[in-house]
Amino acid sequence: MLAESATRVLLSLAGRQDAGADPAAGGADPSAGGDATAPDAPTVTITCDTGNDYDGRLGLRISAIFVILVGSLLGAMLPVVLARHSKLRVGPAFFVAKYFGSGVIIATAFMHLLTPAFEALSNPCLPDGPITAYDWATGICLMTVMVMFTVELLVSRLDFFGRGHSHAGEHDPTADTFATSGKGEKPATPVSGDGSNNNGDIEAASRPNAFQATTDVSYPPGGEDHLGHAREHKDDMSHTELAAQMTAIFILEFGVLFHSIFIGLTLAVSGDEFIVLYIVLVFHQTFEGLGLGSRLATTPWPQSKAYLPYLLAGLYAISTPVAIAAGLGVRETLQPGSPQTLIINGIFDAISAGILIYTGLVELMAHEFMFNEKMRKAGLKQQLLALACMFLGAGLMALLAKWA
Repeated sequence: MLAESATRVLLSLAGRQDAGADPAAGGADPSAGGDATAPDAPTVTITCDTGNDYDGRLGLRISAIFVILVGSLLGAMLPVVLARHSKLRVGPAFFVAKYFGSGVIIATAFMHLLTPAFEALSNPCLPDGPITAYDWATGICLMTVMVMFTVELLVSRLDFFGRGHSHAGEHDPTADTFATSGKGEKPATPVSGDGSNNNGDIEAASRPNAFQATTDVSYPPGGEDHLGHAREHKDDMSHTELAAQMTAIFILEFGVLFHSIFIGLTLAVSGDEFIVLYIVLVFHQTFEGLGLGSRLATTPWPQSKAYLPYLLAGLYAISTPVAIAAGLGVRETLQPGSPQTLIINGIFDAISAGILIYTGLVELMAHEFMFNEKMRKAGLKQQLLALACMFLGAGLMALLAKWA
């Protein structure tokens, strides 16, 4: 784990000595009939190294800046580009990327954030005090989940945000690919002039990418969706609607951004394990970028904000490379094992874990599978494929946790 490479805790067990074992030392001689003294209990000495393990190889570390940049950029940008170029017929590829990325985000929350947060905030090198008197890693994670739920609840209920929180209007670039995959499905009913149809479902209008939102009884009133606000004229989206969808996407961005910064600093000053971390983090950042990019891609940004998904993907892509460069710049003074660094790292990892756990379980699993009208009506083959992609993403990311 990265927390282990950031903190060196050396445990040495003192050997047991029998006070009467050495007569020359003044102890009693058992052979002479004297009583042997009881052996001392083992003692544990904890030596905390607050420095870092930097061991040179500067050129290789500099190369990590550019290699990880390319991998992160590819992972985060690819879903966004594919979703906005429907003429490329990339529906199946985007489908795989979307659900694979969902699994990556869920595994990242548990394996790459919550576990390191627990290790950092329960480290024996931390001084006694409030930080060691409670299991703050899971506590902070729990508080973050509750805050996330409260924010989402307020967003969906308060009149300030109007009716701008609806999953029903979300346009899924994969929908056209599988629209005719199921047998016996009813054909789409054209939308009437007043924006309604006989079925009450979301149906295609005269243009393939135009959707008309209606009420879906499968959702709680006013809380149908957290990201979907697609309309035929996206520039007509109100500021409150835009604020509602950006709240969710910016929180997710925050969760992965700080995690990327900390692992970049760790890689910059790692020691013997540098090569392994280098290789693993290339895949780690690429897969995590894929998860973030798939969320950015499924958000129907208005034309006036069409640059935002590219901007957010770019910020993610440069976060780890910039952190590596900063870590190399202060490699002589950076102390990843100091109590202050451990506490900061642990707190932010716990917060990020809570964000990604909530996003993964609510946004990506519950809403994508159980509350998604199209997925519920999809054929068994499509549903199993989506599950397989999600399991694959989660499994690969969990496997990477063995080294990073």
